[in-house]
Amino acid sequence: QVQLAESGGGLVQPGGSLRLSCARSGSIFSITAMGWYRQAPGKHRELVAAISGSGGSAYYADSVKGRFTISRENDKNTMYLQMTGLKPEDTAVYYCAATRGAGLTPYIRDYDYWGQGTQVTVSS
Repeated sequence: QVQLAESGGGLVQPGGSLRLSCARSGSIFSITAMGWYRQAPGKHRELVAAISGSGGSAYYADSVKGRFTISRENDKNTMYLQMTGLKPEDTAVYYCAATRGAGLTPYIRDYDYWGQGTQVTVSS
């Protein structure tokens, strides 16, 4: 069983920065693609960024492109989301997720494992 745990959320002012981390543990037979989703109250859960198992390919939502960077350190079983230039509309619960395959995918149906989420609030 794969387990995921997010950390790094908090309260920041508009224009500020945060780095989220996702630690993977449990039974790991191969390095798989992973991603970050977010969900604000009353809205659908949306993909923010995704990364292939090797870290060689990445996907970003148009709303965060140029501001957020996804990365991973496979020797530490950890994925990161570096967020800069934060806006109030970035406020949401951010979730770490993992697939069963190594190839990058933007489709929520392909993500089988989920963390509990970490709150990010951007407000002055």
